[in-house]
Amino acid sequence: MVKNARIPILLLLPLHFSLISCDTPIPIYRPSDSSRVEEPREKREEPREKWEEPKEKREEPKEVDALRQGVVDFARQFVGTDYKPAGKNPQGFDCSGFTGYVMRKFGIELSASSKYQEKDGKMIPVSEVLPGDLLFFRRDKASTVFHVAIVISNDRDGLYVVHSTSSRGVVVDNIKKSSYWSGMYATAGRVIKP
Repeated sequence: MVKNARIPILLLLPLHFSLISCDTPIPIYRPSDSSRVEEPREKREEPREKWEEPKEKREEPKEVDALRQGVVDFARQFVGTDYKPAGKNPQGFDCSGFTGYVMRKFGIELSASSKYQEKDGKMIPVSEVLPGDLLFFRRDKASTVFHVAIVISNDRDGLYVVHSTSSRGVVVDNIKKSSYWSGMYATAGRVIKP
């Protein structure tokens, strides 16, 4: 007869954080070869918002432009910082901890998770994002937000963001050219008020 074994709670914590934190799929490595295989994604029922060229730039007051540039410059200082589940400081960030830390420096308070940060600002079309706006990702239109990033630029060269990923830490990515991120359903929010 097998006795019920108790699993120490400390062993369950890593599993808990991996299920609730910002996440990218973990690559699968086969013993027979070292090629990377991504886990299959479910097909989307509805198409995501198309990555469109930005519309004519709306003029904002100079102090707002300076604030946006300040947010971007400050955020980029953390490129190379490690990912840490539930991390909210330069010793390690998860995605929402990173956006919250950066925005707090400029007097903008955000909710603790990416799911709730989407509600903190004004929703805008992805094609109209400006530096300092937030980009939110879902696996499909019906699913909940699982990741957030800060927009660096949106022009003909691409839609660049800085964000904390579970696999690479804080990095800059061109979302339009990323096979992983461009396949996600994205929404955008503006937390920097004009």
